[in-house]
Amino acid sequence: MWMICIKEWRQFFSSLTGYIAIIVFLLLNGLLLFVFPDTSLLNFGYATLNGYFSLAPWVLLFLIPTITMRSIADEYKTGTFELLKTMPLTAGQIVWGKFFGSLLITALALLPTIIYAFSIQALSATGGLDVGSTTGSYIGLLLLGAVFTAVGICTSSFTSNTVVAFITGAFTCFLLYNGFEAVSKLPVFTNGPDYYVEMPGIKFHYNSISKGVIDIRDIVYFVGVIVVFMLVTKRNVEKR
Repeated sequence: MWMICIKEWRQFFSSLTGYIAIIVFLLLNGLLLFVFPDTSLLNFGYATLNGYFSLAPWVLLFLIPTITMRSIADEYKTGTFELLKTMPLTAGQIVWGKFFGSLLITALALLPTIIYAFSIQALSATGGLDVGSTTGSYIGLLLLGAVFTAVGICTSSFTSNTVVAFITGAFTCFLLYNGFEAVSKLPVFTNGPDYYVEMPGIKFHYNSISKGVIDIRDIVYFVGVIVVFMLVTKRNVEKR
C-alpha cells in the first residue's frame, strides 16, 4: 500500500501541474485573507482566523479534485492500471494507497497556512487567538480534506477522462458540503425539520468541530463518509 502512496506522491510532483496547484492555493488564500478588503483578516479588529476557516473549504473544493482527478482515471487512460493488477496488491491496498498519497499532498498544501495563525497571534495587541477553536478548526479542515480526497478518488475510478473526474469530483464535494444546508433553508423545512435535514451535510459537522469541541459523533461521521466512498472505489477497481 505504501508503495502506491509513494507512487501517487511522485506522480503528482512529476509535472508542473502539482506545484502550480499548491502555489495557486496558497496565493489565493493569501490574497483573500490579507489583500482583498472584503475578506481581509486585518479588517476584523480582533485576532481571529474564522475568515480563513470559512473560505478554505471552498478553495479545497477545487484544489483536491485537481489532486485526485488523475489518481485512477489516468491509470485507465495510459494503461498502467493493467500493470498495477499484475502486482501482488489487493484492490483495497491500491485504493487506500492512492487515498493516503493524495491526503499527504493535501496536508502538505495546508501546512504552510499555519503561518497565518502565527502572524495573527503576533499582530494581536491583547489576548491573541482562541487556541482551542483554532486547533479544532485545523483538525476539521484536515478531516474535510480527507473526505474530499475520498470523493475525488471515487469519482476518478468511474472514468478514464481526467477532466470529467475533476468536474464530477468538485460537483459532488460541493453537494455534500453545501447541498444539505441549502435544502434545509427551504420554507417547507423551517421551524424544526431544517436541523435534521442539515445534519447529514459535511458543513454541519465541520462547523461543529471548528468551535473547538471535538465530538466523537463528528469524527465517526467523517470516517464513515470516507469509508463509504472508498468501498465504492474498491468495487469499481475490482470490476476493472
